[in-house]
Amino acid sequence: MTSSARPLILGAPYRPAHEENRMRNEGNVPEARKAFYAGANKNLVFLLDNRFRWMQRFIDPDTAEGVELGCGQGYGKDVLKAKSYLLTDYNEYDWLDVKMVDALETPFKDAQFDFVIASNMIHHVPYPPKFFAEVRRILKPGGKLLVQDVNASVLMRMMLHMMRIEGYSYDVDVFDDSKPVNDPSDLWSGNNVVPNLLFDDAAAFETRMGGFKVLEQGFSETLVYLASGGVTSKTFFIPLPRPVLQVLHGIDKVLCGVAPQVFALQRRAVLEKI
Repeated sequence: MTSSARPLILGAPYRPAHEENRMRNEGNVPEARKAFYAGANKNLVFLLDNRFRWMQRFIDPDTAEGVELGCGQGYGKDVLKAKSYLLTDYNEYDWLDVKMVDALETPFKDAQFDFVIASNMIHHVPYPPKFFAEVRRILKPGGKLLVQDVNASVLMRMMLHMMRIEGYSYDVDVFDDSKPVNDPSDLWSGNNVVPNLLFDDAAAFETRMGGFKVLEQGFSETLVYLASGGVTSKTFFIPLPRPVLQVLHGIDKVLCGVAPQVFALQRRAVLEKI
């Protein structure tokens, strides 16, 4: 991706330092998990339910065996049903089923899983081709990679500048496994345009990455995201009753359907190993 492909609005590289962050709790995953299970933020429960629940269509609850890479707080296991669902991360959190798992070089067997989940972690991966090659290795033929991640819409780029939580750069080649797309030495380094560079052109992804077919894509979250108060990093939010959240969710569907590259703050993709 060259600089000529940058969008006209907020297209220049933006890389805020951690100390510039205007949100609370950056990187404190155990504290975020503790707060979530204390039940104080129903807005966030609604958000995360929607981020994971769509994946169930691709997971047989009785027979499927899968793994989530870079699971963070591990909320997906509360939502999804499977014969086996392993939570992993490059850390030693108590709730992990397998600890200290590098998503670029996992300890799992070839063709071990029916599904792999990557929820808001691909934009943190420094070498996307190595990640997809590893996922191909551990997936069974016909297995699914279920992706939920950021969408670098105009609104998302505006939010990143306002909150200074993570950055982005279009001046990277996501298909080059020799050059990182973010800082490999910083687990919380995020390049928020990586999902767009990977998936906006599905045919290019299939050709250049190889080994996967893009089965479907979609966009989500505008007002519900803004009302959530943050997942790991936190900011101010107003608790809302579920009927109000459902109305916001309906408005989001319209906004994300009409102009996803303006409004949508999240995107999803289903990839099948071929």
